[in-house]
Amino acid sequence: MAGTAAGHHDATNGALGYLPALASAAIFAAFCTLIEPVAAGGAPRFALAWVPSLGVELSFVMDGLALAFALLISGIGTLVLLYANAYLAGHEHWWRFAGYLFAFMLAMLGIVTADDLVSLFVFWELTTITSYLLIGFDHASEKSRRSALQALFVTGAGALAFLAGIILIYAATGTLSIAELNAMGLQDHPLYLPILILVLAGAFTKSAQVPFHFWLPNAMAAPTPVSAFLHSATMVKGGVFLLARLHPALSGTEAWLWTLTLFGGVTAVFASLVALKQTDLKQTLAYTTLMALGTLTLLLGQSEPYAITAFATFLVVHSLYKAALFLAIGCVDHGTGTRDARVLGGLLRPMPVTALAAGLAALSMAGLPPFLGFIAKELMYAASEYAAVGIWVLGGFLFAANALMFAAAGIVAFRPFWRPARGEMPVKPHEAPWDMLAGPVILALLGGVFGWWAVLVEGNLVHPVVDAVSGGALEPRGLYLWAGVNLPLYLSLATFGAGLVLYLLHVRLRAGLERATLMSFDDGWDGFLDGLRGLAAWQTRVLQGGRLKTYMSIVFWTLLATLGATMAVRGIGPIDLSLTDGGEREPKHYAVVGLIVIGTLITAATTSRIASVAALGAVGIGVAIVFIMYGAPDVAITQLLVETLIVVLVAVVMLRLPYLTLEGVSEWRPLDALLAVGVGVAVTVVLLAVLSAPLDPRLTTYFEVTSWPEAFGRNIVNVILVDFRALDTFGEIAVVAVAAFGAYALLRTHTPRASKRDPGAVSGDPAVAPAERSETERRAAE
Repeated sequence: MAGTAAGHHDATNGALGYLPALASAAIFAAFCTLIEPVAAGGAPRFALAWVPSLGVELSFVMDGLALAFALLISGIGTLVLLYANAYLAGHEHWWRFAGYLFAFMLAMLGIVTADDLVSLFVFWELTTITSYLLIGFDHASEKSRRSALQALFVTGAGALAFLAGIILIYAATGTLSIAELNAMGLQDHPLYLPILILVLAGAFTKSAQVPFHFWLPNAMAAPTPVSAFLHSATMVKGGVFLLARLHPALSGTEAWLWTLTLFGGVTAVFASLVALKQTDLKQTLAYTTLMALGTLTLLLGQSEPYAITAFATFLVVHSLYKAALFLAIGCVDHGTGTRDARVLGGLLRPMPVTALAAGLAALSMAGLPPFLGFIAKELMYAASEYAAVGIWVLGGFLFAANALMFAAAGIVAFRPFWRPARGEMPVKPHEAPWDMLAGPVILALLGGVFGWWAVLVEGNLVHPVVDAVSGGALEPRGLYLWAGVNLPLYLSLATFGAGLVLYLLHVRLRAGLERATLMSFDDGWDGFLDGLRGLAAWQTRVLQGGRLKTYMSIVFWTLLATLGATMAVRGIGPIDLSLTDGGEREPKHYAVVGLIVIGTLITAATTSRIASVAALGAVGIGVAIVFIMYGAPDVAITQLLVETLIVVLVAVVMLRLPYLTLEGVSEWRPLDALLAVGVGVAVTVVLLAVLSAPLDPRLTTYFEVTSWPEAFGRNIVNVILVDFRALDTFGEIAVVAVAAFGAYALLRTHTPRASKRDPGAVSGDPAVAPAERSETERRAAE
């Protein structure tokens, strides 16, 4: 998108181009009015009944955690939209892009303010869809399309796991309210472990924890405004937000502690190392985002006051410096035409404002005083002293990641501006317009202002976040630039020293890392997609080959497998084989059974279509007689009408079907016989088990009581079909209608007219075939 931006910087989107940024600014201002009441302990909540019968509400809450995220999302969103207006000035699809980005922001606001798991999941998926559209915005680029599909697939798969977790949570607690869930906790529930695994799967894929990290750096195919927004305050923090929101309900166990500590720690260190390998400054920042996400996950794994306070502080710090740096690198790309760290240099004179913004943001990223990043780092090291996993585990992960981040900050913000250029740049360096510079400058300055006057964020943002994450169980720690001579200070000084050494040696380290093989699922992504397409093609050929017999076999094999597996796992209960209506058997009973059996045998044995339909109709009539003998005349009438209609219609249709050949078809089909016997036995066993168990009258009583008062119908069966099962009935009607249209279309297709000398060619019935027809042809009506 560099070329796009550079090519349009003289054009404008007109005054209306600022409208999305102004709308976002209005949202930010509205959230600002809630800072004081939330800081005072309030948590305004709005709820609207959505699916009352299931307890699902469209509910929103504004506690400290929600407000902090909302301010970051809307505030940074305002600056990003302002930046994008200039970055994509004159772009033919600007309004489409602005619509995607604004919808993305609203979806993320829905996630962070939702107080119901179903509502949260809906917004969760909206961010997946909108991010797909944004990452693939440059749809003419194969790289953009690949990256967008990869992000959609990985985060979508995680979302399915999260949805399964929500279902288990509801089964375990009977509530979907996040507030109620956090109040009761799940740590002692038997379903805790599967719930934890499913929730973490959703969170880890969304926030790109190793090994699901590979999609996030590839998302850099999106325009720079998207990268800045995606990596600083929105989607990638969705998983971190979920862990923070459910912290009271899920934290405090060994599984939670070690899973988040190890995944977060490995992600932070691994991503920081890979960041040094990159030559594209945007890719370097992408991997430092993974470091930050790993650090936030690592801190959420703990349950100590220092750790949660460090989480809340670093959440704000990272959002500010990361958005500033991405926007600054976008200005560099705009002003030079390249992001290659091996070429860039000497940009201080032609781009002083960009250099200032990048430098201030990098100082906060490196954790140097007096920036808020320094305070966050001190809190992290203080948390390692009290960590349940031990100071060497938590402190080791944090020290390695912070030292590598120091080096990455120098690569991104110092080298392009203060070191001489090592090659010719595609565009003569020049400063970006004011609306592209406003965002990085403001965000970078805020990192310093909040460091000097930490009280601005301490009581208004950080402490309310700690209260929300811990459920009010922890006392937040203070934010100080100077906390005395202590272990965190020593670790900070050691971090600066190690980070400086890594920066000075980063060129050699990059060469070594380029030679090293770092495993990533991205290497096999294309092969995975090819295999998935091959599997889809194979199963389509096998399962959807166009043969009705195959479709029917699959349906009945599935039914048999489901029934058999259920009975094998759960048992079938006692069966009373002496079930009887209390009367003696009469000849008429045996006659009806004989009719059904004979009809069934003829249907299975005949090779004539007409004969098989007639025999099957006889079976249906026999069943109708059974209904009459046992006092169900209404059902019997329905059965007779259906059977008669089917026999007549199918017979008429079959007269229009083309003649079929039986060459290569075996007369003996053992699998078909096995399937028929198996389904018959399974259904019989199930019916006997149902009849042997006591009748549960709850549904019967419910329909009897509610049919007239709620549905205004006295015929209970009709009420069930058209009211209680209205959508189901509508679906059945739609299926029948579609089948009817399909059959009509097939029958209307042109077929060669039969010869007058060969009337059986139309009927397909051997009974009317001429004597000279072969034996195979005469049996081809099947």
